[in-house]
Parts: sequence; C-alpha cells; structure tokens
Amino acid sequence: MKLKFLAFLLLSAFCLSSSAQTLTADMVVVNANVRTMDRSKPTAQAFAVLGGRIVAVGTTAEIKQLTGANTKTIDGRGKLVLPGFNDAHVHFLDGGAGLSSVDLRDAKTPAEFVERIKNFASKLPKNRWILNGNWDHENWTPNNLPTAAMIDAVTPDNPVFINRLDGHMGLANSAAMKLAGVDKNTKDVEGGEIVRDANGNPTGVLKDAAMNYISKVIPPFTFTEKMEYLQAATDYAASLGVTSVQDMSAGTDVGIYQELLRQGKLKTRVYAVSTLSNWQRWQKTGVTYAFGSEMLRVGGLKGFADGSLGSTTAWFYEAYLDKPDSKGLASDEMPKMYDNISGADKANLQLMIHAIGDRGNDEVLKIFERVEKENGRRDRRFRIEHAQHLNADLIKRFASDKIIASMQPYHAIDDGRWAWKRLDEKRLKGTYAFRSLLDAGAHLAFGTDWYVAPLNPMFGIYAAVTRRTTDDKNPNGWIPEQKISVEEAVRAYTYGSAYAEFQENAKGSLAVGKLADFVVLSDDIFTINPVEIRNTKVLTTVVDGKIVYQAK
Repeated sequence: MKLKFLAFLLLSAFCLSSSAQTLTADMVVVNANVRTMDRSKPTAQAFAVLGGRIVAVGTTAEIKQLTGANTKTIDGRGKLVLPGFNDAHVHFLDGGAGLSSVDLRDAKTPAEFVERIKNFASKLPKNRWILNGNWDHENWTPNNLPTAAMIDAVTPDNPVFINRLDGHMGLANSAAMKLAGVDKNTKDVEGGEIVRDANGNPTGVLKDAAMNYISKVIPPFTFTEKMEYLQAATDYAASLGVTSVQDMSAGTDVGIYQELLRQGKLKTRVYAVSTLSNWQRWQKTGVTYAFGSEMLRVGGLKGFADGSLGSTTAWFYEAYLDKPDSKGLASDEMPKMYDNISGADKANLQLMIHAIGDRGNDEVLKIFERVEKENGRRDRRFRIEHAQHLNADLIKRFASDKIIASMQPYHAIDDGRWAWKRLDEKRLKGTYAFRSLLDAGAHLAFGTDWYVAPLNPMFGIYAAVTRRTTDDKNPNGWIPEQKISVEEAVRAYTYGSAYAEFQENAKGSLAVGKLADFVVLSDDIFTINPVEIRNTKVLTTVVDGKIVYQAK
C-alpha cells in the first residue's frame, strides 16, 4: 500500500511537471465519454491509472502522453464510462445461493409456480432442502397466498422453505413444518405471524419472526457451499458493473470473504455488515465503523424496525386498506432497539436500521435523535434502510438530522403494481420519495436489496428516472413527481453509496487519487430515451485497475 501511495505521489508530480519523463501508467482509458461524478470536473475524455488508483484525468491527447510499452490501453470508442456501481444494500451470499436455486419471481400463476417447483425438485437428491425462490403472489389473480397443500404432492422427498421476494414471509411445505414441529398448537411470536386456515391449522406461510421456526431446522451451508455461492455472486456482480457492495447479512461469514480475497478471486469490494443484536462482539475487539482494507471492511450493524409492505408487516400509524385490522408489525427487536443503538453508537459502530412504514421510520428517527443528543454530535452517518413510506415531517427530519436514506428504486416500480391496494392516496405521496428527499437536502444512497430485487443497477436507474411500474401500466410514472434525473440516480449509486459507507474519499467518482473502479456501458444512458436505460449492458468492468469482466 505504501508503494502504491508513493507511486501516486510521484506520478502526480510528473503530471505537474512537463519535463519529467520517467513514469508511465499501468492503464489508460482514452476516446471515452467519461462522466466522473466529480463536481469539480464532471466530464472528460480519458484518464490514467497507476497502482490501482487514478492519477490523471483529462483529454485523450493529454493522457496518451502517460503511456508506455507496458501500458494497458482501453479505447472507449466514445462509449460512456462511469465510476463502478456501489450497491448500498445487498444480501450477497444469499444472492449467490439464489443463482443456483429455483426462480419463482416471475411465475405468473399458481400453476406455473407449482410446475417450476416440481421441475426443480425432480433434479434434487432426497432430503435436500429447497430454499430461496423469491415468489410474488401479487403476480396472480386473485392474489391469494400460496399454501403447503399446493406443493406437497410435487415435493414428497424434499423439505421446502421458499421466501417471498421481500424476504419477510416464506412458504414451508408439510415436510418442513413437521421437521420444525409447526402445527395447530404452535403459538405466534412477537414480531411474527403464522398464517392459518379457518380451522386454525398453519397454511405453510410464516411471516417475519415466525419464519425462525423453520429457519432453525434448516441445515447450515457448509464452508465449501458458501465459497461456491460467494464466487457466483462476485462473478455476477462484475458482469453488471457492480464493483462494491454493502452486505446487510454478512454476519459471521466474513471469513468466507477473507478466503476468497486470499485466493485472489474476490472481484467486489465488500462492507460486511453484522446484526445489531450482536454489536458487543465488535466492542470487545475494539473494532469501529468501516474498519479494514479497501477490499473488505466491517463495523456496520443492521437492525429491523418492521417488516415489508408486500407481507403487510411494515409498521404504519394507520391500518392497511386491504387488512383493516392491522397496522403491520413492529419487529421483535424494537423493545431493545434504543439500548442496542445507544450502546453500539458509544462503541463508534455504524447503525443501519431497516424501516419501511411511516411509524417504523418515525420510531427509528426518534431513537437516532435521542442517541445523538445523549452521546454528543459527531459524523455518525446513521442510516435507515429502505425508508419507503414517509410523510413531509419525516422527510424534513432525514435532512435536518443528516440521516442517510438507503433506498432501492426497483422496489418502487415493483410495489407500484399493487401498493394502492394497501395504502391510501395521502400515504402514497410519500412513497419512495427520491425527489422530495433530495430537494430537502437529505443524503441518498442507492442499492437493490438483491436477492429481493435484481442486482442490475440499470434497472434501478431506470426505475428512479421513469418510475414506470414493471407491468407497464404507468407509462408516465407511478407518483411521477418523485422522479429524479439520470445524473442524480447515477450519483446515488456511486458517490452517494460511497458516502454511506465512509468511503467517499476513496471511491464513488473518477478523480485523481481515487480507486480505479469503473465501468464501460453499451449506451449513453444520459442521452438515450430513458425507457431504454433498462436494456443497457456492461461492456467492461474494472476493479483496482484490473479488468474483472469483459463482454464477449
């Protein structure tokens, strides 16, 4: 690292002195349409890389002067070059596992749902669990929840626990419920619900904290399996131009990342986030926020205030339109939320709390405000993950309290197909309020929530800019007043996400001294019809000055 930094200083001096002719770049990008996300120099034609960092940004003629016999030259051919995308909210290992599981996301009918499970199960050995799935009953008419009875006949030899795409409810077959001891006499738990039929028998669907009944009997992945899943995830991320991720469910799996990094196979920079309830393990080691290397860091903590809109477990002040006896569920973490946040904050760890409903967001903001007042002001970068359903007062407090809104724009165009069934017009106005948050001066960081939503950043940018729902029934955008520009969306996916992990001085823009993480795209998303953004492909991905993906 010291040698890299020294090389950077030497080449910087070279760039300032035309008489020096002793150093050449490792890599140059020329003839490109570079959008740097650096407000002091927003556009360029070319840049140079040495030791994994950008050492010069300018015209093609200027940068060509830094080439030598061993310099790798990428001819941009006028293509758009952007900083590497930084996904501020993923479940990386789970996403990698999902790549090799049954895909139920776009199953349009219950019959198709069952058929896909049947075909997948037929290829598995006996007793192998079927997991992930990412089903969405909102694709169906009527939108009834699936049941164990639907899939028992096609999964006679395999326990099943497949999650809805939001991760806040799952469907177990009868074999899985038998292993977990879930039956008519099983009690609901705080922060969760067992869905039952008219006779009180479990249907197979369990929500939020109740999902733990099944989760605890699922055999843990082996180290080898985890390595395979992580390799699949990092390869997939590279193909989509995702050069950094903030893994909200890394937990105790940091060792998996370390091993892949040791082997030289990790293509993605990772901020490995742990569970809030276990914050004291970091306190005991003295680790604080964003500790580690440029490739792998720890010190962030994730907690839950509520569930999700799709599972009717997001926590609101008013009842759901389609479930008038419910205002959602407070997470089972809420009774200890203040104590955990206060303690973790005193230990100088970073807090990232999942909150979706307006009450969930309000309660978390109250705790953040109290903790800052009690523990004193400093640069904490408190985050609320999702921040989906806000009102004017909440938006104002995000800005005034300097709370980062870590949001996933694809959720807006997915939920927009059916959210009106659950929320009235007044509440919908503050749904995925990208425009209002930016106008208020709040910090915005974008991600995907993969495996919950697709990892492709192009889908997220498309969603933020057009707000056209995935069923194409809102051609002018769902709640169109909350649209933002391409520039703002890309910035939230790059610089905004870097800021959210205390890394804005290292990445997030293409500027001298920053890490050489960048992507070359097939189309200029700033000038094409915004509807076409979702079809844009990644041609080249570079991490640390090395090509990690090249389209064929």
